[in-house]
Amino acid sequence: MNPELAIEVRHVVKRFGKLAAVDDVDLEVRHGELFGVLGPNGAGKTTLVRMLTGIVSITSGEASVAGIDVRRDPDGVRRAIGVVSQALTSDLDLTGLENLDIYARFFDMSRSERGPRIEELLRVVGLWDRRKSLVKTYSGGMRRRLEIARGLVHAPRVLFLDEPTIGLDPQSRLVIWDLLRDLRKGSDLTVSLTTHYLEEAEALCDRVAIVDRGKIVALGTPQELKARIPGSDTVDLSLGSPPSDARLAELGALAGVRDVARTADGVRVRADGGATLLPRLIEILRVDGLQVTAAALQRISLEDVFIHFTGRTLREESSAAGQGFVPPRRFT
Repeated sequence: MNPELAIEVRHVVKRFGKLAAVDDVDLEVRHGELFGVLGPNGAGKTTLVRMLTGIVSITSGEASVAGIDVRRDPDGVRRAIGVVSQALTSDLDLTGLENLDIYARFFDMSRSERGPRIEELLRVVGLWDRRKSLVKTYSGGMRRRLEIARGLVHAPRVLFLDEPTIGLDPQSRLVIWDLLRDLRKGSDLTVSLTTHYLEEAEALCDRVAIVDRGKIVALGTPQELKARIPGSDTVDLSLGSPPSDARLAELGALAGVRDVARTADGVRVRADGGATLLPRLIEILRVDGLQVTAAALQRISLEDVFIHFTGRTLREESSAAGQGFVPPRRFT
């Protein structure tokens, strides 16, 4: 395994009886990368992450996290990573400070280490002024920020986030986004983000893996994935009068144009690089004296990419209780 990679997966398989939940997956995540994992229900993405975090065993293949072999030293992996699970697991009857202090003790952090680290993180997530308040008085967004701080308390090298903004209102979701961006500044922290919100993956992730039926069916930056879909842009042109068949044929012959169709008020063109083609489209239509009264360019979204590779939309999964991270050992 390559110690220069934050996460490395080679031919990993996880079987439950005859079912291959993860089927011969290869994956590399670089240090400092924010890596997104997307997939529909039953795709295998959660099983993959649970193997990498040492929660479930690997049937076959090899995997390392932070340069540590997952199969040979799962406890070492747990010490090197932070995990923020989908379910909110902070203790409601303790204060925010107490929740972080207890978790830090799981990792054998001394009192002199815990104090400064906890203060730093509570300030970063905007909860220092509420550190002595019971968590039961926190809003959902505040609890989520507290749990991100908790996952970072022992300064992990890799942070696994499982649906970190699920159930939050749009404003709280944006706060979490800004927090994740800030955490990465000046840091080589690697983040693995499992999410159902495609706009979240597009806004935050350096690269994205789309998992379906136990396999990675697409991998790359959001822009790279969009570029792999023919006719990724749609140009709608409203015209003063209908275009001639000759003009439509000329539009269709342009390099990069995938499809041309009449619409109720003009023409629709599916093309690669629609913004670049737009002036040429207008120029051709004006040959017949047609006036372009409006033009709209619609870029492909990550949702479109997902549908292209999986043939379905990404559905919400229900929260899975009891699937949280198991610390390496308890304090006494």
